[in-house]
Amino acid sequence: MKLKSLLIIALCAALPALACAKKPKVENSSAAPEPEVVEEEEPVITEECLMNISLFNESVKNKQYQDAYTPWWSVYTTCPNANKVIYTKGADIVEFMYNQATDPAEKDKFRKLALELCDKRIKYFGDDPRYPKAYILGQKGVEYCKYFTEDETKEKAYPWLKESVNGMGAKSQVSVLTKLAEVSYAMYKADPNKYGEQFMADYSLVTDLLQTISKDPTNKSASVAGQQKDYVDNLFAISGAADCSKLDEIYADVVKANTGNLEEMLKYVRLYKRVNCTESDVYFAASEAAHKLQPTEESAAGCARMCMKKEDWRGAIAYYNEALNIDDESIEDDGPEDNADYLFNIAYIYFDKLKNYSEARSYCRRSLEVLPNQGRCYILIGSCYAAAKPYSTSDYPAAKAAILNKTVFWAAVDQFHKAKQVDPTVAGDADKLIAMYSKYFPTKEEIFDLPNELGGTTFIVGGWINEKTVCRPAK
Repeated sequence: MKLKSLLIIALCAALPALACAKKPKVENSSAAPEPEVVEEEEPVITEECLMNISLFNESVKNKQYQDAYTPWWSVYTTCPNANKVIYTKGADIVEFMYNQATDPAEKDKFRKLALELCDKRIKYFGDDPRYPKAYILGQKGVEYCKYFTEDETKEKAYPWLKESVNGMGAKSQVSVLTKLAEVSYAMYKADPNKYGEQFMADYSLVTDLLQTISKDPTNKSASVAGQQKDYVDNLFAISGAADCSKLDEIYADVVKANTGNLEEMLKYVRLYKRVNCTESDVYFAASEAAHKLQPTEESAAGCARMCMKKEDWRGAIAYYNEALNIDDESIEDDGPEDNADYLFNIAYIYFDKLKNYSEARSYCRRSLEVLPNQGRCYILIGSCYAAAKPYSTSDYPAAKAAILNKTVFWAAVDQFHKAKQVDPTVAGDADKLIAMYSKYFPTKEEIFDLPNELGGTTFIVGGWINEKTVCRPAK
């Protein structure tokens, strides 16, 4: 009996093992089913939520932020999806509470809450067509920079600001654009080798957008954008990154590798022009490559400057005229200043290099039509007159022609006087020229000897000059 019981026990113990041994092998068993994903339920917007929204909203309107905090906090924690006002007005409430707090731990809690507000707003209202995720990220970057002052570079905010600007473009807030430039600058100053190219690119991006906004008469931030562009330009100027040789180190290989990309080439043409590095071979290479791909005003002007450096004066004139004919109003900084410069540069080439004084005056006058108060143009016209000899010995005896040719100095000095009248910045140069050329006026005796030609108190200088002037003797 005992033996029988022992056999039964042994058999029972072996059954599980036998069962496993007899189980057939399954070759392509299906994978275990994926665990079911439980979607987070949207917070329920109760009547109490709506009432609290009304309460805190009214308190904020009256700047009673302390009274607004309790109903706002209730809404924020129970129904954060109820209304955007939770976040737009909530930022003001949190800022007030942060400023009121004296305990460092309390202040830290509120500044972290300011960033959390942005994250939750993205979660519940990030698809808003007017204020999408990119817009909110910009706010988050600005908030971080405002509250976390101990972070010298604010590098943590950089990706939020950059994504915001890339996403919003010309719809970016001016404060976000400025902050991106400041953070990028701080990172560059901390590590110039690592962030040099990034800072250049950010500067170019930010100033392009600020320029676009400043030129939009429908944009309420236009005037502020213009002011901030000046600030960002100054930031770039003092950074040391604007050194032309440093620019060349960064961009020489980049330009060489992208000569088939018009957008890239124009980007570097604009950058070099903006920082006044228009004598650089890299600038010339980018201009020439861009012009081959698609001639633009900017590329033509760059090629003209390249020709001037190579002393190809005719080529420079041709390219400057091409820039004038294209006159693309969509480009950055396009306007009367650029066209006036092109015309003046042509005038200078005709005067100084080709000695064609009548053509030089013609282009100066065209430049003055574009931008009237250019003292430099009147000085150049005066210099053309002073260099001219409109009276030929084939028409007059040599002695008489020599005296008549002195009358050009009357016309020249008239132009120098006009230069300092319209443009006080050239007064110093104008006065020096007046003093120098007044010595060459005809003497009293010479004026007396030529009564028929001089005609009394007024005189018209002949030849191509054809200017009416006043007779006065040399002193």
